[in-house]
Amino acid sequence: MPNSSSLNEFLLLPFADTRELQLLHFSLFLGIYLAALLGNGLIITAIACNHHLHTPMYFFLLNLSLLDLGSISTTAPKSMANSLWNTRVISYLGCAAQVFLVVFFLGGEYSLLTVMAYDRYNAICRPLHYGTLMDSRACVKIAAAAWASGFLNALLHTGNTFSIPLCQGNVVDQFFCEIPQILKLSCSDSCLREVGLIVVSLCLFFGCFVFIVLSYVQIFTAVLRIPSEQGRHKAFSMCLPHLAVVSLFVSTAFFAYLKPPSLSSPALDLVVAVLYSMVPPTVNPLIYSMRNKELKDALRKVISWTFFSSGNIAIALHN
Repeated sequence: MPNSSSLNEFLLLPFADTRELQLLHFSLFLGIYLAALLGNGLIITAIACNHHLHTPMYFFLLNLSLLDLGSISTTAPKSMANSLWNTRVISYLGCAAQVFLVVFFLGGEYSLLTVMAYDRYNAICRPLHYGTLMDSRACVKIAAAAWASGFLNALLHTGNTFSIPLCQGNVVDQFFCEIPQILKLSCSDSCLREVGLIVVSLCLFFGCFVFIVLSYVQIFTAVLRIPSEQGRHKAFSMCLPHLAVVSLFVSTAFFAYLKPPSLSSPALDLVVAVLYSMVPPTVNPLIYSMRNKELKDALRKVISWTFFSSGNIAIALHN
């Protein structure tokens, strides 16, 4: 069996063996990827170009869309290329980069979702102090801390994972390089450090989860005390999209990494990985824009401006 010092490539899990199914997989992933690019790209453009949306909530949403774009761009293109070219190979450095970026973007996103819960808590439970607590400088620092936590987490996990001797071959049972699947290739007595680091990360994960839950308990308690129905509706409209995104992220990640070993199988692991790595980045823009009138109006302006500009260019070229 090769060890990690002699490995120069890994073999990823293929979605299908026949050419027709490989092309179907490529087409489905391409559709999902383009939808994620379009949705998150529109959100970023609408927030960046509309001064009415230069508030803490939309600033954090812009950061969330950037993280979603990075997350899906780390896994989907390589998988599509492998299906298109009928190969399974990913280089050792490519695999390490994929592990780093997946942990970086997903860790950063979870930190940012925790920050967004804090923002909603301040907006609803401490409205008189909101302007002071969440001014532009504070928002930039908080967002930078969320990105930095993802970066540090990714650096620790990637360095630790790839410093472990791998003596069980080079076949990764997943469509991208995922830490649990790489650990299966390690020598049985050499992955205790990474297991310890995963336990620490899980403790932080549950700590953030408890913070989010407690924040929303206080938020909903405050909302139910609002005397006017219109005020309650506005407060719920601000919070429910974020709560839906958190629920989607946590439920898919929870099932992916904490399901009982008895439920584990290559097919199920593959489906769950698709759910947590590709569905949230694609669905999040839809969740946030569905009941948000300000964001929908800004998106309409971006879309109409795009078509208007392209129409003018076409007329100019024709003339």
